Amino acid sequence: MTEAEKVEAGTPQESDFELAQRAARGDAQAFERLYERHNRRVYSLCLRMTGNTSEAEDLMQEVFIQLFRKIGSFRGESAFTTWLHRLTVNQVLMHFRKRGVRLEQTTEDGETPVQIVKGTENPNAMPIVDRIALDKAIAQLPPGYRTVFVLHDIEGHEHEEIARMLGCSVGTSKSQLHKARMRLRELLRQQNPPKNRSRE
Repeated sequence: MTEAEKVEAGTPQESDFELAQRAARGDAQAFERLYERHNRRVYSLCLRMTGNTSEAEDLMQEVFIQLFRKIGSFRGESAFTTWLHRLTVNQVLMHFRKRGVRLEQTTEDGETPVQIVKGTENPNAMPIVDRIALDKAIAQLPPGYRTVFVLHDIEGHEHEEIARMLGCSVGTSKSQLHKARMRLRELLRQQNPPKNRSRE
């Protein structure tokens, strides 16, 4: 039965795990299906972290090259999307390291009050217009701030995890996040200046 016939007959789609196993055995078609299924998600994470479309495109290609090399090591212990997400984040962080992007070290203990930009507590639930404004503002953040903000507020990683990924202290991660949120608030305010009251 061909793929098209399977779809017509209502046969459930192959899971990511099944496709990954086939790809690991050298099935190019299975790898292509994984690419089609996940390339948008990978690209949007790369774009959020780099704030640059051509870098994001290059990194997405890099991620899938890495995926092609490492797919045999996917054991299905976690969801494929989780595994691919980790691979993507690592690829972007490696890219930052090569470019010498450093998190600014901080002497504060980093225990700054949590101040979320109003309405950005859950970016995925925001109205599309606000999402576009937020994405535009995130792209303008310095790379160190942006990385921590995306990992923590958008991707949901804990500070301990981020500190491990970035090779910095938990305090630095917290401080960077605090500064990123303050900067975002400023950028969003510039994008949406308070409307003048209509003339009397």
